[in-house]
Amino acid sequence: MVVATPTSVESLCINSIRFLAVDAINKSNSGHPGLPMGTAPMGFALWDRFLRHNPKNPKWFNRDRFVLSAGHGCMLLYALLHLTGYDSVTIEDIKQFRQWGSKTPGHPETFETPGVEVTTGPLGQGISNAVGLAIAEAHLAAKFNRPGLNLVDHYTYVVMGDGCNQEGVSSEAASLAGHLGLGKLIALYDDNHITIDGDTSVSFTEDVLKRYESYGWHVQHVADGNTNVDGIANAIAAAKAVTDKPSLIKITTTIGYGSPNKANTAGVHGAALGSDEAELTRQALDWNYGPFEVPQEAYEHWRQAIGRGEVAETEWNSVLASYRGQYATEAAEFERMLRGELPEGWDADLPHYTPQDKGLATRQHSYNCLNAIAPRLPELIGGSADLTHSNLTDIKGEKSFQKGSEANRYLHFGVREHAMAAILNGIAYHNSGLVPYGGTFLVFAGYMIGAMRLSALSELGVIYVLTHDSIGLGEDGPTHQPIETLANLRAIPNLLVIRPGDGNETSGAYQVAVTNRKRPTVLALSRQAVANQANSSAAAVAKGGYILEDSQGTPEIVLIGSGTELDLCVKAAASLRAEGRQVRVVSMPCVELFEEQDAAYRESVLPAAVRRRVVVEASTSFGWHKYSGFDGAVISIDRFGASAPGPLCMEKFGFTVENVVAQAKSLG
Repeated sequence: MVVATPTSVESLCINSIRFLAVDAINKSNSGHPGLPMGTAPMGFALWDRFLRHNPKNPKWFNRDRFVLSAGHGCMLLYALLHLTGYDSVTIEDIKQFRQWGSKTPGHPETFETPGVEVTTGPLGQGISNAVGLAIAEAHLAAKFNRPGLNLVDHYTYVVMGDGCNQEGVSSEAASLAGHLGLGKLIALYDDNHITIDGDTSVSFTEDVLKRYESYGWHVQHVADGNTNVDGIANAIAAAKAVTDKPSLIKITTTIGYGSPNKANTAGVHGAALGSDEAELTRQALDWNYGPFEVPQEAYEHWRQAIGRGEVAETEWNSVLASYRGQYATEAAEFERMLRGELPEGWDADLPHYTPQDKGLATRQHSYNCLNAIAPRLPELIGGSADLTHSNLTDIKGEKSFQKGSEANRYLHFGVREHAMAAILNGIAYHNSGLVPYGGTFLVFAGYMIGAMRLSALSELGVIYVLTHDSIGLGEDGPTHQPIETLANLRAIPNLLVIRPGDGNETSGAYQVAVTNRKRPTVLALSRQAVANQANSSAAAVAKGGYILEDSQGTPEIVLIGSGTELDLCVKAAASLRAEGRQVRVVSMPCVELFEEQDAAYRESVLPAAVRRRVVVEASTSFGWHKYSGFDGAVISIDRFGASAPGPLCMEKFGFTVENVVAQAKSLG
């Protein structure tokens, strides 16, 4: 491998990245200049020589995906998008870095800037998302490609840093990627030895390459990432030649390269250089251009990406046309998925229940729903974090996605909850119509919440199948009994939390979850069985809350329940009616959807004049006083649970018909 000094045009192109970053961050007086200054050569090598993309069509399906896992260095990505000709990032957008309403926010956001593939910022998430992107590519390639007609054939490239490698989620995801042999996943590790606290030697001295090698990755090291563009390019080419393993290329760089006083310091990691240091850096790198000025020669070279992209897309369109002619049925399914259209009648087989049907745990109802929709919904793909037979997330007859069997739809994530959520996000980010789902116990949402928050922020239709949703799970005790988890999840904007009360509501929850492709959904499901209600409605779940049973006249008491506690409300209402009380029972499977209904509907369900209200849910009371009011009551659990049989736990903590009746009577 020959070490070469960049040619003149290469030097101009590389330094154009560096100084767009320096100038934008100086103007905003906020940002992270060190990473783009250090990684500019690898950015140039990758985007100029390897990345297949079309700047004039950022959503072209068969483009390579580029993930900036070290999202704080987003000026690297914004500079690359601008320089290669994306209309979404003009020089004026670069000047508006980190400003209100800008297309160049402080960390890359997929929903703000065409050309940004994933929303990154929390370290480790991007590389984990990239594993999901690679899984999606491998699955679709195995499903649709035919001899001589590769509809799906692209790479996922990642730039990650020391921080990404220190976050545990990246280790989980990288371990699974190695097991699955995702050969089209290539990570470029910016090995600059600096984090916010200073030199990484204060906390991080492991041999990262050996770690990834033990995961089953192909590993390489480019010792001079500051100037050896050919060395970086050779390493990427070598990684592409390894088809049965993901690849990690450690590229040793100098953070803030070119800055005479701040290079290789923590100071350049997260603060602007300032005008004086920027001028010194211009002198050091022989950059004779003013702020935001890019030499025409550099633009001309970078903008060759437009022509290459148009040719690549045209060639792919020709493949697609041939594919349509030879495999019309498969082509129709493929293109339907790319349009984001669900198959007609996908929910036709969702089950309906009557009170005479056997009461089941809602996790069992969920299993029945999954297996009802899976044959009609081929884009459904997912699995469990090593709790398949507890979550009941398997699909009958569906084999496991493994190395060499990538067309299969069931994913064994192993005991890796956080990575599972981030990988599901990656599958959704692929924008190929796949509907990803993943299961674990509800309490372990605490492990996943960072990735779940990004699901909501990035408008990803991930479905979280979270079972064992209360103290009713019993003997596993307070470590496994979620108390605060539902309130925590309900506090996340754009996340639907649905806790169905019986089989019909579970069917309705799946209808909501699958059709909402821009909102993630949590299905909070029980371990214990619950009766099917006479008036429960799958359709009404979409309204979030509805009248399950009503009084003969104007209600004087309203009982509000969710999940397994809905049945307590129904039985308590029967007891109260026997004493002559006028009682309404409201089912509230999804607070978020109820709040989105108009005021008239909400008033029709919960009349303001009826102040005697009792809310019953086996979780914290936090948030429920909005519905109980100051004159009402909330039967909840605001302490940790206990290890005992589930029915005994429910009794001891007051989740009984007798207590619901007593609380209602206490209101007058």
